[in-house]
Amino acid sequence: MRFQEKVCLVTGSGSGIGRATAVMFASGGGKVMVIDREEKGGMETVDMITHAGGQAIFSKADVGKEEEILASVDLAIKTWQKIDVLVNNAAMMTFKKITDLTSAEWDLVMTVNLRSVFLFCKYCIPHMSNGAIVNVSSVHAHETTANVIPYASSKGGMEAFVRGVSREYTDLRINCVAPGAVNTPMLWNNPNVKSGKEIVSGAIGKPEDIAAAICFLASGEARFITGTTLVVDGGRLDIL
Repeated sequence: MRFQEKVCLVTGSGSGIGRATAVMFASGGGKVMVIDREEKGGMETVDMITHAGGQAIFSKADVGKEEEILASVDLAIKTWQKIDVLVNNAAMMTFKKITDLTSAEWDLVMTVNLRSVFLFCKYCIPHMSNGAIVNVSSVHAHETTANVIPYASSKGGMEAFVRGVSREYTDLRINCVAPGAVNTPMLWNNPNVKSGKEIVSGAIGKPEDIAAAICFLASGEARFITGTTLVVDGGRLDIL
């Protein structure tokens, strides 16, 4: 019960890695806030947790909107009076060359993938005492492919952000995990993968594989780890 009485917030937890992480926190005794813009998926995650005897509530939020981020944090504090763990998992991708991208498309990726991380940290940290933050980056922060430059840039920025926050707030731990190919809707909804333009070679992980790494970094077992990135990719970086 690594997360007994710990309050854990997970964004994008209506499916995929976020859902697996929320379920794993709850199975370890955590009180989980499931944050997602889609109520159906979010409530499905809550039901999975509560039917297994865990504790969870849902907060509907578009992480691209500051007022909805703040409302989620306020609800967590109103419900539990503290925050112990924050997982910034929600993300989006585009699939165009930069000359075809509009500035609005670029800005949206940065808002969802990077600004939301800043805002959740900004509003959660004042309520955290010796807490842990885990941000879901990507192997694309290290090696990437064509037509996903905004996504890769946002994840590279996330890792730089984590290094800085670790220096400013030494009483908490903040890290990233960088997944490779994972069996989630984001992977299979990639139009390049759908069309066969991009072949997903090498190992494909399960959401639970990434959730296990996130939970490790969020637990007391990782008390001496901060300001860094744990690559969890089944060796994908070796072939990119």
